[in-house]
Amino acid sequence: MPALIEPVSDTAIARAAALLRDGRLVAFPTETVYGLGGDATNDRAVAAIFEAKGRPAFNPLICHVPDIEAAGTLVTFDPIAERLAALYWPGALTLVLPRRTGCPVSLLASAGLDTLAVRIPERPAALALLRAVGRPVAGPSANPSGRISPTTARHVADGLGDKVAMILDDGPCPVGIESTVIGVTEGKAYLLRPGGITAEAVEAEIGPLHAPISDAVQAPGMLQSHYAPDRPVRLNASDARPGEALLGFGPDAPPGPNLSPSGDLVEAAANLFALLHELDRPEHAGIAVMPVPETGLGRAINDRLRRAAAC
Repeated sequence: MPALIEPVSDTAIARAAALLRDGRLVAFPTETVYGLGGDATNDRAVAAIFEAKGRPAFNPLICHVPDIEAAGTLVTFDPIAERLAALYWPGALTLVLPRRTGCPVSLLASAGLDTLAVRIPERPAALALLRAVGRPVAGPSANPSGRISPTTARHVADGLGDKVAMILDDGPCPVGIESTVIGVTEGKAYLLRPGGITAEAVEAEIGPLHAPISDAVQAPGMLQSHYAPDRPVRLNASDARPGEALLGFGPDAPPGPNLSPSGDLVEAAANLFALLHELDRPEHAGIAVMPVPETGLGRAINDRLRRAAAC
């Protein structure tokens, strides 16, 4: 039986919170994408997230909390992490920080690492749900592992079907691309995944971000093949080959689906996954994507497109 899609309301949030406390899975809206929520302190609920998504067990999950006080019970903050949290929480930033001794989050959510990915989302519906649950909520994107991330409740239902008990519907996600992930260790900040907050904005506040020190998966979204539609993706295309659908960008693109006709990278990020969903249809042999500038949010957009094309 397909999952219940229920518009956000006080009653729906209370029902969703009760399901989460009971160990069930609930898809919920954030400003970035829809998350597949489970009680992060419940081993069985966390295992159910991996099972529902078909997610590799070595790929850690993000834990969502409603405020900095709740985050402080799970992980330790150094001055750089405190600065980043003060600047960007609530918001589209995930911090990967050392787990506290006695951290109640399931070790499975950390994929065996001694760190934990944490975030305070900005969307009011997500914050209301987290406050109602009263526990950290593990919440990767609510889609089958490696596929296109969901930015509407319908995307969730189409991808996961009856694998979730409930889908909270709050309309399209305004950011439309996942959070930026930064790891902080030994006084240095590492860009583990570009996302909804640009690296340039962060570097203007704290100085240079470092590249990951190894190729090991340290945070969500680091797998080479990820965010992929069923149709093959061809990048930096000037036009569509026979049978392909063309995803344009900017004012010089031919008529048709366009990430942003004006060349606005914020608009392009918000539209990315929705348009990939739209073009991922059997009548298309593939999806050709026009070039997107490698600046600002373009870095995050191109990161997702390169991983989508890596299949």
